[in-house]
Amino acid sequence: MRTLGSVREFENRPVPREIISRIFEHARFAGSGGNRQGWHAVVVESPEARSALTRISSIGYREYMAQTMAGAVPFAAGDDGAWHGSIVDLEAARSTDSPIGLVASIESAPVLLVIVADLRTLAVTDIDSDHISIIGGASIYPFVHNVLLAARNEGLAGVLTTFACRAEPELRELLALPASHAVAAVIPLGYPVHQATKLKRKSISEFVTIDRFDGSPWDTEAGLIPD
Repeated sequence: MRTLGSVREFENRPVPREIISRIFEHARFAGSGGNRQGWHAVVVESPEARSALTRISSIGYREYMAQTMAGAVPFAAGDDGAWHGSIVDLEAARSTDSPIGLVASIESAPVLLVIVADLRTLAVTDIDSDHISIIGGASIYPFVHNVLLAARNEGLAGVLTTFACRAEPELRELLALPASHAVAAVIPLGYPVHQATKLKRKSISEFVTIDRFDGSPWDTEAGLIPD
């Protein structure tokens, strides 16, 4: 967990299929609501499909970067927890010819996975909330994280991306998705050119409190592993 950084550059060598099988063998033990295990993994091997997935992902990436350059957190909620639209022209952002940086590795990654969620299996308990829904992902993203952890255990690395989901109609057609399913993540994997060994993260006292959101910070002095 302490070296599970986001990696987008991979060595040009194949990953044996038995390693991919082991990754799924371990990842499948992720928890999910009602143990319904509503995930489905598509291993994308076709060069044509990879090229299309890169193009589709670049649409969301350009939207993301336009908002970032404007000083916004892309697609984030406001202070009330609701989405109020983008501060930039997303249509214009999609049609720019800017570099595709973070999604360039999708086409060339030794392994390319698309994790799909069966929406009928998700108990979305915040469905009536006024804020952006997040609960449904609780039954899918533990599996996604397990895939990344299991890959790290095999000496691989990768990154969870969701840029492609901004062009969902094209994505659905590419993957032949039924209406009952949606893409949760696109994950390129491979042997890393550089493996992160020390990640920058907030200290415990910055995000752990006692009893209330505004409660006393957790005492960080006891029994911590040195950074």
